Amino acid sequence: MATRLRPITEKIPKLLVEVAGEPFFSHQLRLLKKNGLTRIVLCVGYLGEMIVDHYGDGAKWGVQIDYAFDGPKLLGTGGALIAALPKLGDAFYVLYGDSYLPVDYSAVGDFFLRSGQLGLMTVFENHERYDASNVQFEAGEIKIYDKKNQTPAMHHIDYGLGVFRVAAFDGFARDAVVDLAAVQQSLVARRQLAGYEIKQRFYEIGSHEGLSELDRLLRANAL
Repeated sequence: MATRLRPITEKIPKLLVEVAGEPFFSHQLRLLKKNGLTRIVLCVGYLGEMIVDHYGDGAKWGVQIDYAFDGPKLLGTGGALIAALPKLGDAFYVLYGDSYLPVDYSAVGDFFLRSGQLGLMTVFENHERYDASNVQFEAGEIKIYDKKNQTPAMHHIDYGLGVFRVAAFDGFARDAVVDLAAVQQSLVARRQLAGYEIKQRFYEIGSHEGLSELDRLLRANAL
C-alpha cells in the first residue's frame, strides 16, 4: 500500500512514483535490461492495473513483462511469489519493488548456481547506517536472519536482491499470507541460503527521504 509515501501513493502505486522525471519502474527496467535481465514478472496488488496500462508486455522497452496479481487478499512478499511460481522458471531473481540496486546481477547469479543451494541472499555490511541490521554473516555464511529480533552480532542487512529455486518454497501454503523472511529463515535453518556480500550501498524509495536521495543522484547521473 506504500503508506510511508502518502500522499503521493494515494492515487498511484509505488512503481509509478516519479523519480528524476520518470516513473521509478522505468529506472528499474533500464537497470535490469543493462544487466541482461529481460524476462520480468511483476507481483502486483494495490493499483496494479495502472502499472499494466503503462508498461503492458514490455515490448516498448525490449523486455518481456508478465504480471501476477495478489487478488482480493494481499498475500505478503512470500505469498505473492508463491502465487507467481507458475510464471517463473526453476531459478529466478527476486527484487523488491522499491529498491534500486546498481550491482553486477550476473555475478550474483553465477555465485548462486555454484553454491548449489536453494536460495541466495545478498547482504551489505550496514552497522545500522541505512536501516536496522538484521543478518549475522560470518566467514561467508548467513548464520542468522531476523528482521524482528536483532542481536549485537548482526552487522549486515538484507540488501534486497535474492535468487531462489522453486523448491525453496516447498512446504509453504498456496494462496496464503507468507512473509518472504519466513522462507529465508527456513532456508537458513537447513543451511540452504547462500550469502553474497555486496560492497556498494543500496537505494530505495520506501520513504520520502529515500525517494529524495535517489531523485538527486539520478538527476546528477551519479548512478
